[in-house]
Amino acid sequence: MDFTKILVPVDGSKADDEAVTLACRMTRRTKGKVWVVHVITVKRTLPLEAQLDPDITKGEAILDHAESVADEQDCKVETDLLQAREAGPTIVDEAAERQVDLIIMGADYRKTFGQYSLGSVVLYVLKNAPCRVILYQMHQGAALASETP
Repeated sequence: MDFTKILVPVDGSKADDEAVTLACRMTRRTKGKVWVVHVITVKRTLPLEAQLDPDITKGEAILDHAESVADEQDCKVETDLLQAREAGPTIVDEAAERQVDLIIMGADYRKTFGQYSLGSVVLYVLKNAPCRVILYQMHQGAALASETP
């Protein structure tokens, strides 16, 4: 199966690198396009266009890092920093607007109340995406190793 348009939402987690690498490898043969997006979640008490300088700086750093990971794969990506109330619907809207064939999301291993949790964004995208979704999950060992100094 060939994928020519892939969307990779990133949040600064360890799994982002693997998701970007996988997207680049999957589009290499078809010379497809990869979009990497980071969504800044704006609180409802603020206007949607609020200038959130610390979040913008962090988001730009995340996108710059994703771009450098893609460069290592000799892959050009387009990056986009978005502001929205919720990340899940924004990712789904971007996928529909860009008519992507695939969304690749990275998910770190995390526990909430002692149970493994994907988080609300991943669940929303899996349920509502207009295309196929590949979820790249970091295994527990890698997540624990990255937390150790």
